[in-house]
Amino acid sequence: MHPKQGETFIDRLEENLIAILLGTMTLITFANVIARKGFNSNILWGLELTVFLFGWLVLLGASYAVKKGAHLGVDAIINMVSPPVRRVLALISVAICIMFSLLLLKGAWDYWANFANLPATEGRWFPTGFEDKFLAKGWYEVDDIPHPAFLKWMEDVFNEGESYSKMPRLIPYAVLPLSMGLLLYRFIQIAVAVWIGKVDRIVASHEVEDDLDDLHAQSGENA
Repeated sequence: MHPKQGETFIDRLEENLIAILLGTMTLITFANVIARKGFNSNILWGLELTVFLFGWLVLLGASYAVKKGAHLGVDAIINMVSPPVRRVLALISVAICIMFSLLLLKGAWDYWANFANLPATEGRWFPTGFEDKFLAKGWYEVDDIPHPAFLKWMEDVFNEGESYSKMPRLIPYAVLPLSMGLLLYRFIQIAVAVWIGKVDRIVASHEVEDDLDDLHAQSGENA
């Protein structure tokens, strides 16, 4: 069974952001269809923005699926072993997931950092420090999305006062370290839950999960 976490600020932020992404993608796509079919026009930046929003949705959805236990789980083998062995296997599995998430977070930061005029990490596998010298790329822009007026302050911070004609890439690419950080956070949550004995696996098959939920509900009624 997957841990049932209480609603926290991060939980609500994650869910609300996913809902906003879905709603915005739908509105932009609908508006573009109306513009093309009704007015023989086109929202030039609409396609690029939708692609970025979809990327945000997929990457943030990975950590959200871990939270909800929505990833595919095959538990035929672990159901055959004793509870102590099952717990050990779960700890090994979640340790591998945490290590993989750390690698993803390092790669995501290293790719995004220069676009935000920040140093990438040193070290091939795990961070051993930050680069002393790096090429700042805060001036890189996307292809079509215009730079919003309320973000004009970014020109002084990231582009030496030069005007942006399009949105700087550091904004849409920020989802890379954000999503990988959330993914790491979710796996650490599961690791703690396995360690204290709250759960005995990372992801259960949905049939087993439903059965365990029913069993816990009955236990609560009998308590």
